[in-house]
Amino acid sequence: MPSFISRLLGAGAPPRAPAAEVKASRADALIAMQSLGQPRWTPRNNVALTRAGYERNAIVYRAVRMIAEAAATVPWLAFEEMAENPSHPALALIQRPAPQMSGSDLLERVYTSLLLFGDAYVEAVSLDGAPRELHALRADRMSVAPSANGWPAAYDYNVGGERVRFAAVREGLSPILHLRLANPLDDHYGFAPLAAAQSAIDIHNAASAWNKALLDNAARPSGALVFAGGGHLAQEQFDRLKAELEESFQGARNAGRPLLLEGGLDWKALSLTPKDMDFIQAKTIAAREIALALGVPPLVLGLPGDNTFANYQEANRVFWRQTVIPLVARTQASFANWLSSAFGAFRFDYNADRLDALALDRESEWRRVGAAEFLTRDEKREAVGYAAQNDASAT
Repeated sequence: MPSFISRLLGAGAPPRAPAAEVKASRADALIAMQSLGQPRWTPRNNVALTRAGYERNAIVYRAVRMIAEAAATVPWLAFEEMAENPSHPALALIQRPAPQMSGSDLLERVYTSLLLFGDAYVEAVSLDGAPRELHALRADRMSVAPSANGWPAAYDYNVGGERVRFAAVREGLSPILHLRLANPLDDHYGFAPLAAAQSAIDIHNAASAWNKALLDNAARPSGALVFAGGGHLAQEQFDRLKAELEESFQGARNAGRPLLLEGGLDWKALSLTPKDMDFIQAKTIAAREIALALGVPPLVLGLPGDNTFANYQEANRVFWRQTVIPLVARTQASFANWLSSAFGAFRFDYNADRLDALALDRESEWRRVGAAEFLTRDEKREAVGYAAQNDASAT
């Protein structure tokens, strides 16, 4: 039985009448060459980056979740001057911001929004002039309405075509707390760490898509069939060749099937092979860049590297010291400044003694302070974050 190539080219069929003579271009046998096209990047807006990164990229998702969940577990403390007040109303509000929400839920949403959008918005629901509930609002739905002098005059929250306006209050408690990361090129919105990782995210996603396509089309030819007999294939022959190639050689179920060439057809590979592209190495480098932009050591995410227990311990401490704790500290300062207009002067702090990741650091600090003979007992307590006991004579 003749192959489909033989049938395609008409082997065994009665000879056709010679075609009328036509003029042919002298450049007909030349090969058209072209350079690589321009890269197509994800649009530079936070919603598109969130969909391409957080929703489609495992590295981004895991890094953001690790930061947000770790920061949300840090215990908050309330201080009035130097004295801790465990029953402070602001602390109670943070611990139970709404009837169906815990403090960890609220803070995790705030931290996630900061990492993905560079901005986070918290609404205060007040009764009789005192805040009773706190709610985290979606950053992609909020917009700042600046005044004539450039300061925010209001915050507009848009949902389903409806707009809710929150006035920016200068005196007293503002209904909206706007947290933002530093952005040197914008007066009203923060800069998202996800935006700094845009190129790495696109490369990582493209490498994953290439790998998926390679699995789905394992034996699909990546090149060209060249007809060496001169002239051109008729349109009917071209359509039949294309259809039979797709039916017989495309898809995972046809992986490994040989391609039989007859009738003057020759195979010319045109595309780069996975080895040429080295997309696995490119994907690994892109994953490291994503982790770097978000502030998570690659070792903590399980990326290839110096995977030893000692290195992991050090990487985990760096993660907490350089990423989690600074994020918590800046959030606490913003909340304290915002709520001070309703509860009076106070400050939030965190309890480092209850953080297992910092246990070795705290132990070293206590050892150094305890060995300082020139300090009194109260001075040592204050040095490690505890209130003095008014015992100046004790050492």
